[in-house]
Amino acid sequence: MSTFPHQFAHHVANNVTHNPAATFTNNVLIVDDEAAMRVALEANFRRRGWKVSTAQDVGEALAKFRAAPATLVVTDMRMPDGDGLQVMQGVRMLLPETPVILLTAYGNVPDAVQAIKEGACDYLQKPVTFEQLEATAQRVLASRAERYLNDEDSEGVGISAAFRGVIEKARRVAQTDADVLVEAESGTGKELLARLIHRASARSGGPFVAVNCSAFPDNLLESELFGHVRGAFTGAHATKPGKFELADGGTLLLDEVGEMPLSLQPKLLRVLQEREIDRLGDTRPLRVNVRVIATTNRSLRGQVAAGGFRADLYYRLHVVPLTIPPLRERQEDILPLAELFLRKYEPAGQRGKFAIALALAAQLTAHHWPGNVRELENFIRRGLALASGTTLQPMSLEADDEAGCSERKESCTIVKSGETLVALERRLLETTLAATGGNRTRAAELMGISLRTVRNKIREFGLPARRAS
Repeated sequence: MSTFPHQFAHHVANNVTHNPAATFTNNVLIVDDEAAMRVALEANFRRRGWKVSTAQDVGEALAKFRAAPATLVVTDMRMPDGDGLQVMQGVRMLLPETPVILLTAYGNVPDAVQAIKEGACDYLQKPVTFEQLEATAQRVLASRAERYLNDEDSEGVGISAAFRGVIEKARRVAQTDADVLVEAESGTGKELLARLIHRASARSGGPFVAVNCSAFPDNLLESELFGHVRGAFTGAHATKPGKFELADGGTLLLDEVGEMPLSLQPKLLRVLQEREIDRLGDTRPLRVNVRVIATTNRSLRGQVAAGGFRADLYYRLHVVPLTIPPLRERQEDILPLAELFLRKYEPAGQRGKFAIALALAAQLTAHHWPGNVRELENFIRRGLALASGTTLQPMSLEADDEAGCSERKESCTIVKSGETLVALERRLLETTLAATGGNRTRAAELMGISLRTVRNKIREFGLPARRAS
């Protein structure tokens, strides 16, 4: 199965123009202080179609991984400046899900046990044949993909620093009982983040109840949230518990809380302050033990200023604010997510056979994604449904792009039918330079390529010199 290296622009620059059918391949970092071992492993992996980088010690390995994260790390156990466990620990601090395979000529049971405890995917003793090593590599990669596909948070996969920061903050918040406000655009995975917080909390054994505040008429939302007793209103033939009551001992998600009518907001405020609910028609309050996670795709602070949301309720919900960056600000996450959806929706009888062409990868990274992760997921599903082979090629995104640019009035890179890959590459570079104010170093970081490549491409395309960096 293939996964995507993060230096997509480098591949586009050097491969797409000459080989439009090219696809991304697995990406391995080999760490060994023995030059002969590094050369042998590199040659064998490259022969099998892998992209390879190498390092001779712990320091170099972590520096290279930080600059260009690999799909897989294969590391020797004993090295002059440390050991494979240090490599693994450093990798896990940067990208916890990256699989690591340890190799050693000094294998023993205690070392193996320690390696597995520390998080190694496997532990092989030298001498090892390349066939054994590659089989192990493919197995651990397949296992990781299967774990993603079976995980309710799979759409939350991300490698970007911005996304990892949100996830780490969410995990820390989960250890408390504080209410949380998640502000993010539609399609970014707000409910998935809420579920992650619930499952990582002490409330994980309790219920997770979600209610969409925009899905009910004003006169029904109060009953939906707080419940009612028999006879409370016409048609109330039986007592009905509300969402707060159903979530007792667990977590309640108030989705799109900004759509809640002003008339109902004081009652919600009282519940958050007192942890008591009043069923419609009841004469006594009912205690509830609920953590509230509220989400919104609109700025609640802006609604407060406009008079559409109560300031006191806003500050009561705003105990721990979390913001999920839109996909256009997490460019490093686009290709890993595309790969995830490819594996998730490819036909069961052809698991691991589908790939994404480099030309399509360039298109994906250039797109503005106004619909965020949800739009990307649907795009990959459409590509699989319409694919004539096992390699997904570029498809039309014009309608979505134009709508997104029109709505946001921002600079968008629109992929047009019939456009050459060289022209697409040039516009991607121009757009990134414009977004960074001409800062070439920052542009290189965003596109995952070297500063030298950016300079070369600027000269090649005859782009005007901006700010030196």
